[in-house]
Amino acid sequence: MQRKHERLATPWAAGLAGVVFAVLMGTAIVLVRIALPGGAGGDDVTADAGRRTAVRTALELVPFAGIAFLWFMGAMRQQAGEAEDKFVSTVFLGSGLVFVATLFGAAAAAWTVLDGSGQGASFGRPFTYALLTTYAMRMAAVFVITTSTIGRRLGVLPRPLVVLGYLAGLTLLVAGADLPWSELVFPAWVLVLSLNILRGRRPAPSLPAASA
Repeated sequence: MQRKHERLATPWAAGLAGVVFAVLMGTAIVLVRIALPGGAGGDDVTADAGRRTAVRTALELVPFAGIAFLWFMGAMRQQAGEAEDKFVSTVFLGSGLVFVATLFGAAAAAWTVLDGSGQGASFGRPFTYALLTTYAMRMAAVFVITTSTIGRRLGVLPRPLVVLGYLAGLTLLVAGADLPWSELVFPAWVLVLSLNILRGRRPAPSLPAASA
């Protein structure tokens, strides 16, 4: 009975964790993009206290976003269960883990922009953007595509959401650093997927009792 209850709660956990990740990650990306509008080759952020605060706030949100994403990924994998294809599920798991590792690496490198000076700071900024926009987003693209594939094969995702997933994955895979703000595609997709999961978990309205 307890195991059945845990299985029923898994979609709700995935949806909630996905919403938390999407909000935190989206907020962090917006703060960084506003504080560093020039990307990897912009001016020095350390000269402006307000921009330093924005970047610092974004970096403090990243670990919690990563934890929420791991929870989201684990709950999604649990929901698929034994029916998932082993090859696709391995790519799903690997891309998600590498995404989180690369995201944390980009956040760690970004601290050199705030706390470093001279050559260290000038190196940290392009290195951070390369990790985030080139490598982390490519792993996010693979995660989106494999998740959409699993959802299509198991029939748990509606067709429009599957198509949206493939389009989002291709955008992240091809655009990368060449399209500013394209990083928001990933948290936006996670948010749409999570809301769809939570919507599917809403209890059906109770019917009025038949009169005697």
